[in-house]
Amino acid sequence: MITTRFRRPLMIAAAVLAVLSLMAVGTVMALAFGGQAAPPWITSAALYGLPLAFILMFVLLIDGVAARRRAGNGGGR
Repeated sequence: MITTRFRRPLMIAAAVLAVLSLMAVGTVMALAFGGQAAPPWITSAALYGLPLAFILMFVLLIDGVAARRRAGNGGGR
């Protein structure tokens, strides 16, 4: 379980990583449209950053679901 202290910074990091990776994808596409090759670090950011951000978000989602189940919020259905 991820402690509450680290959950919010990890969410922010995942969101920032996703935004930066999407910007890198856009940059790669714009450069390709212009007939140029993108630098390797931009291509790597686009290729590895977005999946890493989604995996981190998925882990945080699963951790949140598990924390709610452990808490037994008593609402019931």
